[in-house]
Amino acid sequence: MKTAFSFTKRFFKIARRRKPLQQVDLLHPAGSDLYHWLLALSWQKFLLLTTIFYLVINIIFASAYLTAGDGIANAEAGSFKDAFFFSIQTLSTVGYGSMYPETFYAQILVTIEVWTGLLLVAILTGLMFARFSRPTARVLFSKVAVICSFNGVPTLMFRTANQRENQILEAQIQVSLVRNEISTEGHFMRRFYDLNLLRSQTPIFGLSWQVMHPIDENSPFFGKSSDSLAQEDTELWVTLTGLDETFSQTIHSRYLYSSQDILWDMKLADIFLQGSDGKYYVDINHFHDVVPFYPKQVNSRVKTSHLIDK
Repeated sequence: MKTAFSFTKRFFKIARRRKPLQQVDLLHPAGSDLYHWLLALSWQKFLLLTTIFYLVINIIFASAYLTAGDGIANAEAGSFKDAFFFSIQTLSTVGYGSMYPETFYAQILVTIEVWTGLLLVAILTGLMFARFSRPTARVLFSKVAVICSFNGVPTLMFRTANQRENQILEAQIQVSLVRNEISTEGHFMRRFYDLNLLRSQTPIFGLSWQVMHPIDENSPFFGKSSDSLAQEDTELWVTLTGLDETFSQTIHSRYLYSSQDILWDMKLADIFLQGSDGKYYVDINHFHDVVPFYPKQVNSRVKTSHLIDK
């Protein structure tokens, strides 16, 4: 199964790793979908942005109070500090203490700021609730994919792991190969090929999942080499979906492998260990490690950092 579509340089670009496709259409800036943009921000950026916005709002109203002259009782005339802290007290509706508005102009400014404060508190509360209630997946993907023989068939392999202690129910994974192609009319396109997997779903995803794609005559990898994959700018796009048992909501995770991340004649290192109690454990410390593939397996591990250039 394959699909195709063309890219224009003005609107789209291919980005590595976590965001394989990023829209750069200047006709639709972030402000046109501000709610989604605020939810997509990292917590660090979100908190920094709200702090800066809070300070800017108070600076604006403090400057307006300075134009009121002696409109604030018990405030030092022309003191930006007093006006700023009076603005903070007004915006948060905590009460004035010794400072309060005593002119009609100052009362108008206070009315506007109180209304603004109530509106901002409602918006910020909604955003915080939406961010906390949104389920997110913590799924780890191996840094590289490997190609080696499995049951006598060349097979593409990589693995994933659930980093939370809960389970992902009815997990499904889809892998697509994307590469450059030229049509018979000379039209450039990025073509998608869906890869057939030995197992594309699991009822319970709790620990580790090794994903395997057999390279047969129907595989887009058939007859390819590492050089040809690089020439075609080949990438693997991986998406994983499932039901989080804690939130009972669908979660998503994604990853991207470039042609440099696909290692030939290598094998994923064994990460299952048996403890003294007879139970099996997953050794996450060697999750990204690979070993050279031979007909007879070797025990030495090879770090992926020595094999790929990040």
